[in-house]
Amino acid sequence: MPTLPKGSIRVEHVWKKFRADRTAPLFYDQLLRMRHSLRGGKRRDYRWVLKDVNLKVEPGGTMGLIGVNGSGKTTLLKIISKVTYQSAGLCQSEGRMGALLSVTSGIHPDLTGRENVYLYGAVLGMRRKITHERFDEIVEFAGLEDAIDRQVKFFSLGMQMRLGFTVAAFLEPDILLVDEVLSVGDANFQQKCIQRIEEVVRQGTTLVYVSHDLTSVEATCQNAVWLADAVVRAAGPTREVAKLYRASIQEDASVATSTDSVVQLMKTTIVGPDGGPVLSLQDADVRLALRAPESVEADLFVGVSLGEAFPMFITKHHGVFPAGDFEVTCQLHNIPLPKGRYSVWTAMTSFGKWAENPLLPWKPAVSFDIFGPDILIPPEGVIVAAPLLVGTSWTID
Repeated sequence: MPTLPKGSIRVEHVWKKFRADRTAPLFYDQLLRMRHSLRGGKRRDYRWVLKDVNLKVEPGGTMGLIGVNGSGKTTLLKIISKVTYQSAGLCQSEGRMGALLSVTSGIHPDLTGRENVYLYGAVLGMRRKITHERFDEIVEFAGLEDAIDRQVKFFSLGMQMRLGFTVAAFLEPDILLVDEVLSVGDANFQQKCIQRIEEVVRQGTTLVYVSHDLTSVEATCQNAVWLADAVVRAAGPTREVAKLYRASIQEDASVATSTDSVVQLMKTTIVGPDGGPVLSLQDADVRLALRAPESVEADLFVGVSLGEAFPMFITKHHGVFPAGDFEVTCQLHNIPLPKGRYSVWTAMTSFGKWAENPLLPWKPAVSFDIFGPDILIPPEGVIVAAPLLVGTSWTID
């Protein structure tokens, strides 16, 4: 097999299995297990967490891994970093590797922050002189000037994460692996991390980034892989893969939502001006056909999301709703959304005897397309929480 250039990652037909969870070490449970074995029952000693996974990242490339918990993302990172090994297939990675697979990756709790910086640098193969030259920059970025000589076991979770990420990102790895740990930090540090990742990528570092925050994945990675049920469901440009993933989340949420609610949502439509398509920065009518067993005073919520259950904005109407079939129209003024596919979500909560449970649980009601300007691509390293479109006027004197 020819040697790959530094910073390259090749994952070809990788399978990984773990031993299945053992039963409780109780005498009764062991008797049941023995009886099952004597009767010739099928043994379930292993479970597959990765099935025929393929991944290719060129030097200086950026790859995001997305998917629900348990889909195999972290296991794949551990295989790439050689923390664990595949059961079958080929995994190659060349060059110095900085891996932040958990908050305390590469950090020894009994050593001080200062000692950990030098230890991690030695593990990465950095000369002590280079680590010393960058020490002040590392401490300043992590914001640990007053705590760097304290034992790490006395650091808060956020301080440990800041130290681990900063050391991994500042000591010139050829490959940087980052798991979900950035979610531990505050908003300012998350933005600093994204900007630092952009800097090291521009310097030629290969990045593999795992996160549930799709906006940060889109801001950081050119390509993405969506893992689901241990297999690759989609791979390609990040925005296209994220769009498919969001649609899947919406579909799963719709299926999982119970229809046994007090108020039934019979039909939902959304139309633009004069009954036409929905347009950016124009009004649109959301029409809800509902059925209630009796008249009820309640709050009716309507929200719009980009496929996920977290809305970009919501609106509420408090009123008395009649018994039987009725229709509610919510007119959204000047919808501040760019071109794309979105979802309307709705819920109804009440008071008195209906206060314990929602009359209508938060659920997706309908998907729709907006026609207008494309989503604005922000500067490198900038995370946009929601792709809102704001009308502007520019003047240069």
